[in-house]
Amino acid sequence: MTRRLETPERYHFGTSIRPLLVPKFDPCARFTGDDLWLAARTPDGPATLHLARAGTDLVATGYGPGEQWIVDRADAIAGLRDDLTGFADLAAANPLIKRLARTFAGVRMPATGLVFRSVLRAVLEQKVTGKEAHRAYRLICSKLSEPAPGPVELMLPPDPEVIAATPYWVFHPFGVEQRRTQALQRAAVVAARLERCADSAEATKQLTALPGIGPWTAAEVVRVAYGDPDAVSVGDFHIPNTVAWALAGEARGTDARMLELLEPFRGHRGRVCDLLAYGGLGAPKFGPRMPIRSFARF
Repeated sequence: MTRRLETPERYHFGTSIRPLLVPKFDPCARFTGDDLWLAARTPDGPATLHLARAGTDLVATGYGPGEQWIVDRADAIAGLRDDLTGFADLAAANPLIKRLARTFAGVRMPATGLVFRSVLRAVLEQKVTGKEAHRAYRLICSKLSEPAPGPVELMLPPDPEVIAATPYWVFHPFGVEQRRTQALQRAAVVAARLERCADSAEATKQLTALPGIGPWTAAEVVRVAYGDPDAVSVGDFHIPNTVAWALAGEARGTDARMLELLEPFRGHRGRVCDLLAYGGLGAPKFGPRMPIRSFARF
């Protein structure tokens, strides 16, 4: 299955698809600079999507039983369904956001349409450093899944049924303690229902009804699964400070203050947070970094 995708002016391929990949090394995806390989469990079965540059366009090629589904979804995965309606007017009211929106005009928000894939990563990233979370993700995908279809060596994301049926002690050597394991397994049990959610609002409601999954995790999921530009990661360690510093010159901010400052951008609040990150803006640091721990040794 092959499909050619037209891209908008100044479209930035790498930055747009960056949220789909775990940094350093992702067993389920690969980006070379010119093309993306992405393995997925689609509603029609396992599949691998290849997105390759072709001049100013992209060529999408699918492999495996779910190739039709993933090629049909390729434009959304590349961020080409991202709707920026009204954002230019909102951004114009703030000189910093206006400048960032112009600088990163080619960046689009992807929407995979795959909920549990994002749940796995978001739950693992709860309350730990990125290095801890990404190591656990790599080990789980490598040990609890199987190879993806297609000509490159990728692993499929784990089957939710496998995650739900795996005893906790298997996750412990991966560096995942019981609290996150249980949250992940609760989501795995109802994964089929989560995948049927019509939009990000319904998915957020169902996700936050699960013990161990709060607004931060839900926002991290729906921003990638649905391309929700308004999803704000309430409860994040860094983002409230970043928003307070960038928009009000305040070195520290609470969730309440962050939401207050983002309110003028409602409908695109998550997009504004992303722009601040792309611009490298961050609040001053006054303390040591969070230490990297190993739950496997506890």
